[in-house]
Amino acid sequence: MLTFVSVRTIIFYRTSTGNTPIKDFLDSLTGKQAQKVLWVLQLIEELPAVPGQYFKKLSGTDDIWEVRVQYGSDTFRLLGFFHEGQLIILTNGFTKKTQKTPLSEISLAEKRKQDYVSRRRQ
Repeated sequence: MLTFVSVRTIIFYRTSTGNTPIKDFLDSLTGKQAQKVLWVLQLIEELPAVPGQYFKKLSGTDDIWEVRVQYGSDTFRLLGFFHEGQLIILTNGFTKKTQKTPLSEISLAEKRKQDYVSRRRQ
């Protein structure tokens, strides 16, 4: 019998008012799209070395990482950051329509990272 132990733990960022933007994003997807996103998140949690096609650090950012999901002709991205080693906080998700990750999405992830870190200190 195989037992899988989580290498990383993924949680969804909550705003100060209790909203969970990643949950809202997942709820906006079709069932099959959301299923594929959750499958990729499971890979990231369980694989010691995650292939770059699924998870990669965005250069030129404040340590923001990108979860990459392809489903048919649709491309989805979830942004987040590492906290305390193996804990990944996902901050926002979007459907990617251009080659480059939109600066507005990166900026939002960095702002939510700062918010998360400052509220954790309190």
